[in-house]
Amino acid sequence: MPAVDLMLRLLLAAGLGAAIGVEREYRQKPAGLRTNILIALGSALFTMISIEIGRESGTPDRIAAQLVTGIGFLGAGAILRSGRTVHGMTTAATIWVNAGTGMAAGAGLFAVAVVATTITLAVLAVLPPLERYFERRAGVDPTQHRDGSI
Repeated sequence: MPAVDLMLRLLLAAGLGAAIGVEREYRQKPAGLRTNILIALGSALFTMISIEIGRESGTPDRIAAQLVTGIGFLGAGAILRSGRTVHGMTTAATIWVNAGTGMAAGAGLFAVAVVATTITLAVLAVLPPLERYFERRAGVDPTQHRDGSI
């Protein structure tokens, strides 16, 4: 793979991870800018390695498949349970989808990566006020979100 292509894939992954990370920082969530950049960058890197190894052995899915499992483990670490309240579900889901975005960038699926990031940012930015509206209508404490975060 040409060096320029390698750099573009990694830089796109880092940039898209940064976009998600900035939103998470703005909302003061535990997985912020650096974490999201590293998740997307690492996912792109492992995907690129998987593709390169697959060229020789014919199975480019090995590393990529394990990446999904590893990211699931990382996301699980972001989830906390306190009594009947669960915190961190959105953070865990963001980690998971961010890894998918990094994998898409690493595979050279640039449009997929950009569209996925755009949708992710829309969900993270637009839906919280809508959720609070419905919670107020249902009589739920407006300071509490469904995932238990404040």
